Amino acid sequence: MPLFDIQISQDEPVYVISVASRLVSLPVWTLRQLDKAGIVRPKRIGKKSRLYSLKDIRRLEYVHYLMEDRHVNIHGIKIIIGKEEE
Repeated sequence: MPLFDIQISQDEPVYVISVASRLVSLPVWTLRQLDKAGIVRPKRIGKKSRLYSLKDIRRLEYVHYLMEDRHVNIHGIKIIIGKEEE
């Protein structure tokens, strides 16, 4: 039984980029490129720090699937996600 019953919203930015990278098995530089392309927009703390939410992590898992299993590049991923969000 956990000591604390902590409830964290899916939208709460709590994961630093190094942790997000490990969780989704994508290199940090790829996460930066995905941010630059607007595919995943983590919350910015200051000019350099990015914090990812659980919702961001789930999207990154999908991006990982598209990149590794479907061999889609970042431009293609942006198009696919854009179409799915319409």
